[in-house]
Amino acid sequence: MKIFGVVAAVALLGAVALGAEEFYVYTYDSFVSWGPAAKIEEAFEAAHPGVDLIWIAPGGSSETLSRMIAEIEAGGTEADVFLGISDADLVRASTYLEPYDPELIPNIAHVPGELLGIEPQGMALPFDQGYVAFVYDSQVLPEKLVPENFADLLRCELKGKIIVQDPRTSSTGRAFLLWTIWRFGERGWVDFWRAFLRNVLVVTKGWSEAYDMFLAGEAPIVLSFTTDTAYSWIEYQSLRYRVALLDGEAYRFVEWMGVVKGTDQVKLAHAFMDLVLSKEVQEMIPTTQWMFPVSQVAELPEGFAEYAVVPETPAWLPPTEVAEKLETWISAWQSLLIAD
Repeated sequence: MKIFGVVAAVALLGAVALGAEEFYVYTYDSFVSWGPAAKIEEAFEAAHPGVDLIWIAPGGSSETLSRMIAEIEAGGTEADVFLGISDADLVRASTYLEPYDPELIPNIAHVPGELLGIEPQGMALPFDQGYVAFVYDSQVLPEKLVPENFADLLRCELKGKIIVQDPRTSSTGRAFLLWTIWRFGERGWVDFWRAFLRNVLVVTKGWSEAYDMFLAGEAPIVLSFTTDTAYSWIEYQSLRYRVALLDGEAYRFVEWMGVVKGTDQVKLAHAFMDLVLSKEVQEMIPTTQWMFPVSQVAELPEGFAEYAVVPETPAWLPPTEVAEKLETWISAWQSLLIAD
């Protein structure tokens, strides 16, 4: 975080010295540190001479969004575009976004209509998608203990062998909570969690901490993404870490971007979003974000297409329903954690 702050400050000073037009994109830290941000910046500035793209990424998606909202409510923000809105934050974020103009985003034609039709419609655009599921260490977990359904997660043999993330602070943890609500309904999910927590070794604040513990061998099962085997193969030529779908399900995870309300850079904001949806940038998504592109013309790289898992049944709750009930669900989940 400190390193990024220095880089951003240097970029800002350079912009002032050269008289460049500043364009600010708020996003989450990993998009800048190991995502496609650098290549997007290079392409955007090449297409718009005299414009300096400045990334603001103080933390995770929700943290950055909260910062932007606080700035707006305090009188104004530098943000022109916000990139990295999760499904669960989409309704909250949309209050601070301008409706986008499809005519200014030609590459929108390659985005599936079912994604564009998600409410609140016309306020944000998807730029990548993935699926949250459990991943296991095939060298440690016996084949007979690999969970194939939700009931398997409750087997006594798995006590202390599962790592998950906190839905209050983690987007993956929140996705799993929503998945259980989708699966068991308003009444049944609490009973599932009450039993499931007995097998959980630890509930971490975020995904990185959980995955580091998993890689260190502290538990053979972790809540993660269905692209993990593809990552393992492409980066290390290993199939050690494998995806365990539950009843053929995984929770769909879509990330969004939008034009920030009040920006005086509306045309540049649309041009930026069009670039992110271009074939060139979308084809970077699999091996930088380790997510699936949303563009239907983007091709998947070798290895990713073979080992990234798409569930037969994607679980998903609409953002409008999540916005209405999430606070109640989180409160009920927290009560279970305290009781456990």
